[in-house]
Amino acid sequence: MKKRLYQSDAASYFREHSSIFLFIIVLFLMGVIFGAIVVNSMGITQKEDLFYYLSQFFGQISNGKVAETNDLFFQSFFHNSKFIGLMWILGISIIGLPIILILLFLKGMVVGFTVGFLVSQMGWNGFLLAFVSILPQNLIIIPVFIIMAAFSVIFSIRMIKKQFLKKYGQPIMPFFKRYIFALLAAVIFISAASGIEAYMSPWLMKTIISSTNLK
Repeated sequence: MKKRLYQSDAASYFREHSSIFLFIIVLFLMGVIFGAIVVNSMGITQKEDLFYYLSQFFGQISNGKVAETNDLFFQSFFHNSKFIGLMWILGISIIGLPIILILLFLKGMVVGFTVGFLVSQMGWNGFLLAFVSILPQNLIIIPVFIIMAAFSVIFSIRMIKKQFLKKYGQPIMPFFKRYIFALLAAVIFISAASGIEAYMSPWLMKTIISSTNLK
């Protein structure tokens, strides 16, 4: 009974704020597209320099000269957790709303640039590398970022209404408790994504690099 109630509450919540979730998704996709466009606007020298460092990195992976998996896990976990935590804090502040949107756009831009660069420089092999090195963990990270950004925007809007609209009578505390729970859930999912990035992605990358002779 409680499970059905929670599911009903979640469904009504998403329906109520569907326009915000849609806007956040579109903004992220715009970031991805912009990142891919930036790749095409780069000069030949810039591409060659970046590809040189990328080739060095591939060589290190192929030879097993990468950081320890535990180090990779903590690096990924703290990086993504700091990103999520920053959005969460900005959601509490009244002036943080535009910065949340900028952060999400930049995240999309990084993803688009990385995939676009690999594909433009290496064709099918670049697509395979992007598929095994970026996609697995981002299947979790991207939805978490999008949902957390939406929650932060929604909470920020509530804070603005509470501050400037005297007729706004809804108490903030129940929403704040849910907001804390959302952060904790996000951190749990981020830890799972970091595990994939640290323990699965390097092995998949090494397999692709070895089979395609990219080293």
